This record gives sequence, C-alpha cells and structure tokens, in this order.
Amino acid sequence: MSRNWVDEAKKLFRAEKPEHFTDFRHCSECAEHDEALRNATIDGIGMEELGNPAWDPVCMSTVEGRKYYMPAFVRLSLETVENDFYFEQFLFHLEGGGVDDALVTACNEQQRRFLADFIEYMILTFPEAFCGPFDADNALRVHDIWTAGDRRT
Repeated sequence: MSRNWVDEAKKLFRAEKPEHFTDFRHCSECAEHDEALRNATIDGIGMEELGNPAWDPVCMSTVEGRKYYMPAFVRLSLETVENDFYFEQFLFHLEGGGVDDALVTACNEQQRRFLADFIEYMILTFPEAFCGPFDADNALRVHDIWTAGDRRT
C-alpha cells in the first residue's frame, strides 16, 4: 500500500493559518512575502510563489508559517520530481541551522519522524533527481538533522 504523504502531512501539521507569516513591517520584501503567503492556500500555493530560490518567501517566514505550509512543501516536492525538483529547495529549508534550528525544535517527535521518513522516501524513490546543489549526500545530512531529536530523547 502506498503512503499518502500529502494527506499525512496535512494531519500532522494541521494548524490555524497564521495572521502573518513574516515580520511584515520590517521592509517591503518582508511585506511582499507576507502577502504572498497570506493570499495562498496549502493546496493552491505553487512554484510561482515558492519556486525561485532568490525570491523565496519561506526564507522570511516564521516557524509557525513554515509548519503551516509543510503539506504544500511535501506536495510540491512530489509534483516537481520530473521538472523543477522543489525538493532541493525544501531540503535547504529543512537543513536550516542544523539540529538546534527553530523549525526542528518546534516540531514534535511524530512530525520530525515524518519529515525524516519523507526525505528517505525521496532519496530511495528518485535517486536520479539528485544532481543539483543538494545531492543525495546532502539529503542524507538533512535526514540526520531530523532524526537527531529521536536520538536525544
């Protein structure tokens, strides 16, 4: 039986949509990113909003905002395996500041395990897609970050 990653992410990361996703008063870039995230939905946000690493609202988002959109990041990772491979960008966000990153520490054990399992699934299922800046070795390093919490408890 195939695992439905998106539905599972929706259940695990279910939360009220934040009123704001960034420090929108900080600057015009923060305000623009906040507006893009506020105007989108988990099922509707796509590569148009998230696909440009140089103009990525997730970089400015709060931890709550990143957790809220986690199902969308999983969906985009799966939808873009053949083309834009959003998963590499997703790995960048998951790597953050390592095992003590605010996103890692804000996730519960079940959420961390889910993300580690998803990374493993992507590596094993789509090894040919890892040819950009985040190769499989980098993906394994990010996987280790998300399983580190399990080793600490």
